[in-house]
Amino acid sequence: MSVRAGIVVTGTEVLTGRIADQNGPWLSEQLLELGVDVAHITICGDRPADLTAQLRFLADQQMDLIVTSGGLGPTADDLTVATVAEFCGRDLQLDPALEDHIAGIIRRWRPDTVDLDDGPTRIGIRKQAHVPVGATAIPPTGTAPGVAVPATPDEPLPTILILPGPPVELQAMWPTAIASPAIAEVLSRADDLTQETIRAYGLHEAELAETLRRADDSIPGFDALEITTCLRRGELDMVTRFAADDAAIYRQLLTFLTEHHGRQIFSTDGSTIEDQLIATLDGRLIATAESCTGGLIAARLTDRPGSSTYVTGGVVSYSNEAKSDLIDVPAELIASHGAVSEEVAAAMAEGALSRLKSDVAVSTTGIAGPAGGTEAKPVGTVCFGVAVKGCPTYTVTRRFPGDRERVRSLTTTAALHLVVAQLERSPAAG
Repeated sequence: MSVRAGIVVTGTEVLTGRIADQNGPWLSEQLLELGVDVAHITICGDRPADLTAQLRFLADQQMDLIVTSGGLGPTADDLTVATVAEFCGRDLQLDPALEDHIAGIIRRWRPDTVDLDDGPTRIGIRKQAHVPVGATAIPPTGTAPGVAVPATPDEPLPTILILPGPPVELQAMWPTAIASPAIAEVLSRADDLTQETIRAYGLHEAELAETLRRADDSIPGFDALEITTCLRRGELDMVTRFAADDAAIYRQLLTFLTEHHGRQIFSTDGSTIEDQLIATLDGRLIATAESCTGGLIAARLTDRPGSSTYVTGGVVSYSNEAKSDLIDVPAELIASHGAVSEEVAAAMAEGALSRLKSDVAVSTTGIAGPAGGTEAKPVGTVCFGVAVKGCPTYTVTRRFPGDRERVRSLTTTAALHLVVAQLERSPAAG
């Protein structure tokens, strides 16, 4: 990798967990797409000494670029620009044009409530309009400008990009920030990298690790591929980054993996199971009937814009009475087989199919725990039903390990995979 970067997320509220970090992962993804190797993501509180320590660490690690987020507001604890300026040995100077720009934004946002001649307000605006000597201000997308500080070869210090903390502002500023001269110069040295994602279901990490060891022995140039694996919600993702010149090596690896794990690999182009479900629906409508998952399947299905074109609705029929009243599961069926049974799962799916006027329906009924299990049906037992109009209803029982959260998460993923499998088998598929 010709260009390496580190990311510093500032904010005591992020450090303490009151707010989850969204900027670090987002920035990493953007940099990776630009061919930059992200070596570190760190989080520190709103303390100059701690931010300086992070900057020093990343500089000592020979980063070419450091990106910070947060600490650019008008208040006393917003000290990122001043701290970076001191770290780089650069004085701060007022940018009058930037001061007027920020004042104009505030005037447009709050024309009747803000006196720009008021002492505290003017002081806050002027604080945000100070820029290190030799640096470039990046126009604000909120009220806080970004700053691009060129590398300081004499120290030596890397190029530093200072961005605001609110994710909406940071993401809106990103295109302008990377086009600024100092940042563009660094990015021009980045490799032409490609990133490919393979997704598998039902494949254990240890199995994949063993296959990759064999591939290392079998494929010349295997070391040119940078491979990371991640197990998420029951699926195993393998992300491979490589230079454009090494594409042939990756194609050999892909062939090797599909030969060994073709049944478990469901995506070689990065598409998710949600992507594939939507494509496999092919214009049909889907509904859900959930007990133990409590609406998590419906949430996955409706997580993206435009989902109203393929989702008719969902029912969380948690109690036995709800199963009977809302989706017509016969009470005697529940009494004879138990709520956690394939018979009830089939009736739930068929009831949702009818009540919600859909073409496809999926149901879950199970024991997520921690209590409620029996010897015959231990915690983690889940029954599924998939009803496709014009086809026999499919049912299956699975047992998932882990606590309540993990059981529900694994169940949700399994349901999506079961729907795709049944749609591919149905006469209308394709």
